Amino acid sequence: MSDPIQNPPVIRALPKLIFASRWLQLPLYIGLIAAQAIYVFHFWVELVHLVEAAFGNQNALAALVKSVGYKDSIDVTALNETIIMLVVLALIDVVMISNLLIMVIIGGYETFVSRMGLQSHPDQPEWLSHVNASVLKVKLATAIIGISSIHLLKTFINAANYEEKVLMYQTIIHVVFLLSAMAIAFTDRLMSSPKGSKGH
Repeated sequence: MSDPIQNPPVIRALPKLIFASRWLQLPLYIGLIAAQAIYVFHFWVELVHLVEAAFGNQNALAALVKSVGYKDSIDVTALNETIIMLVVLALIDVVMISNLLIMVIIGGYETFVSRMGLQSHPDQPEWLSHVNASVLKVKLATAIIGISSIHLLKTFINAANYEEKVLMYQTIIHVVFLLSAMAIAFTDRLMSSPKGSKGH
């Protein structure tokens, strides 16, 4: 005799609806892909300006000086080492943010939306084989520290263009990012350690 209370259709349908709601995140990841395309376009614009400025194009040089916020922009008539370094760091910054976007898009989709079935694909990222919410969180924190380090280095190279309190606050924010990442990694290790030490 079947129990009429067991597996009622309304309760069975509700978990399906809740589980299917994960696909609402799909437009978010598509939006991040669009944001990455914008970063790629910005990267090539800056790179073209750098190449043109190296060959003496004053308009490209002015665009570079403005984009990096170089203080002595009035006196700049040719590329110097500081401007090149600031532009290259800006390009590295774009690459690192793009890497962060890839981790969020691929790792987030794989973890929270649906499997991508890349196990036999030769280009599958090595980290994707063991990605989960905790691993993704630590990797994102590490990537944010790297991006913050680039920003801080750019600021100190061009320190004459910033007030002392700006330098101080950027340093404090970077230290906070570093401590936060260490706390996340420590918490993750603390939560996973009982499984490894269960037999002791």
